[in-house]
Amino acid sequence: MSCKPQEEGDLIQVSDNLKLAKINDHSYVHISKIFLDNGKQYDSNGFIFLNDNEVYVFDTPANDIATEQLINWLQKEKKTEIKGVVFNHFHRDCNEGMDVFKKYGIPSIASKKTASLMLEKEYNQPDEVFEKELILKLGDKKIINTFFGEAHSKDNIVSFFPEDQILFGGCMIKSLKASKGNLTDANVLEWSNTVRKIKIEYPDLDVVIPGHGDYGDQSLLDYTISLFNVEN
Repeated sequence: MSCKPQEEGDLIQVSDNLKLAKINDHSYVHISKIFLDNGKQYDSNGFIFLNDNEVYVFDTPANDIATEQLINWLQKEKKTEIKGVVFNHFHRDCNEGMDVFKKYGIPSIASKKTASLMLEKEYNQPDEVFEKELILKLGDKKIINTFFGEAHSKDNIVSFFPEDQILFGGCMIKSLKASKGNLTDANVLEWSNTVRKIKIEYPDLDVVIPGHGDYGDQSLLDYTISLFNVEN
């Protein structure tokens, strides 16, 4: 599988609130808008992985309207059963739509670190928690969710899809030319080291999806490592 630049891929405009960037027949980036208190807004990425009429979602859309639309699209347009939603970390751009998933009886999944930080923020708790790694099965395909270390936050994980060599990196991974972004909960001293571990563990990645901005290939890992190199 080779990675096309995002602008060449199929873009599905579900609504003004929700877009889907098609990577292949069973992999999509969901793109929604997060609205800040100061009135600014920006696009936020999540991921969808389908197989055998079942699907896992990785991060909720960043607002409730887009979350409802995504669930309806998956259930009605794609005719899939949503097995669960996995949170990359505790920030609201990952779990803002959790209440909508709960309304539909869809399990939410996060690491114990993420659940603990969500509790500190007085957010609702995920339904299922794991320690440092969780392997999910979707038909004959495997999804590996792993904590490699601190970076954008103390709890950020990545989700790896071995058959397709896709990595959903979330906000730990930066799109090309992106700035360092929100560092409020970051460990900037460990950020590059954490991404280096991911690069060593998964040397053959075809597609790397950041939390914001265009997806790409392994060059996103290299760019992120360089951006947070403590020698810079």
